[in-house]
Amino acid sequence: MTDCRRLINKTAIVTGAAQGLGEALAHRLAREGAQVVVADIMDDKAEAVAKTIAETYGVKTLWAHADVTNLEQFEQVVAHTVAEFGRLDIAVSNAGILTAGALTEIDPARWRKVIEVNLVGYFNVARAAARPMMEQKSGAIIQINSKSGKKGSSKNSAYAASKFGGIGLTQSLALELAEYGIRVNAICPGNLLDSPLWVDSLYEQYAKRWGITPEEVRAKYLGQVPLGRGCVYNDVANVMVFLASDESSYMTGQAINVTGGQEMH
Repeated sequence: MTDCRRLINKTAIVTGAAQGLGEALAHRLAREGAQVVVADIMDDKAEAVAKTIAETYGVKTLWAHADVTNLEQFEQVVAHTVAEFGRLDIAVSNAGILTAGALTEIDPARWRKVIEVNLVGYFNVARAAARPMMEQKSGAIIQINSKSGKKGSSKNSAYAASKFGGIGLTQSLALELAEYGIRVNAICPGNLLDSPLWVDSLYEQYAKRWGITPEEVRAKYLGQVPLGRGCVYNDVANVMVFLASDESSYMTGQAINVTGGQEMH
């Protein structure tokens, strides 16, 4: 991990930042020198994360209640951020949910909820963030997508559809916002096999579905990765910092795979 602090004096919002990958990304932005807004629906955790980041890295932080499916609410988060810090340079749309299920079995309301959070939520984040960025004539919008945005996922159609849509939205917004100096890119991680989602939920779900042990589930997924390991938070954070910094000033509309070679398209 670099210590060159590439984001000094930048202001960033990260959604879904109270735990897991979002929390790790918020920490990394602060380590790189950015002022960070920790946005989440879990207020107590968001407040605690913001406090820890401020104490650890010596940067200014805010926490904000942010349901990304509520555009008006997220616009208020952005307005509060600009009022406190004077600008918004980086918006990381990380908040997301996953509900798997076969086509004829999944509750349509739950299917629709995945689209609402993962795709409409990303639109809401980008729409709200774009306004101050357009005035500044600069900014970086980054969506945390997935390898499921590049290749269909059996019995996981809601998630894949939301992520495929996210890449289309990324490319479209990149074209629309280029004239304002705003770059829009996506990161497509592989399976974060040590994350809370997997450890607390998916291993058991898949083990039950397939009639194997959780350890065998993990081995199955590792066997699909040419580099032989799962994706970790820092793999994603490294690419996020690059996309947020001036080092990627000639890149927009991209969906970058961080999959250990599992997805190459």
